[in-house]
Amino acid sequence: MKKGTITLLVVVGIIVILFFWIKGTYNSLVITQTTAETAWSNVETQYQRRTDLIPNFVNTVKGYATHEKETLTQITEQRANATRPQINFEDLNEKTLEQYQAEQTKVATSLSRLMMISENYPDLKANQNFAALQDELSGTENRIAVARKDFNQAVNNYNLACRKFPNNIFASMFGFEKKAMFKAEEGAQKAPEVKF
Repeated sequence: MKKGTITLLVVVGIIVILFFWIKGTYNSLVITQTTAETAWSNVETQYQRRTDLIPNFVNTVKGYATHEKETLTQITEQRANATRPQINFEDLNEKTLEQYQAEQTKVATSLSRLMMISENYPDLKANQNFAALQDELSGTENRIAVARKDFNQAVNNYNLACRKFPNNIFASMFGFEKKAMFKAEEGAQKAPEVKF
């Protein structure tokens, strides 16, 4: 074979190898990004589940605790605020995730306050609908925790894939950017103080 033909075959071979290598790198970034997007959708689904339970919960308590109107109004308003911010995965960053988490924390705090109010109403605590809603809410809070954990793991895998060399070169070329993860709420590292 001629020297020119061998050189051409080597160049073509290198181009083919580079093509498949770049294709594989790009596809692996797409897969990790899509997995993280799916995990984000699961987080939103669980928060929506909790939000959907709130009207039933509030209406059940309303029948027993009519003079707790301020708390019931507050939780209804916070529910509306929590459903307002729709965050697209592409727009997910530290700031938007912090705002989203702050709204969800307000809802969780109001729900906790509502549960404390229910302690003052033995008839309400004995109500089957209230007990079922309480169980649903408890299960939903657990689902939210699992969805957030799964989301953080998926985003961690995605962020690692974007930062590894040589993936980082292609990630920046094709617009794959680091995404934010859920963090513990402020003060969560401090154990609650129990006094008797």
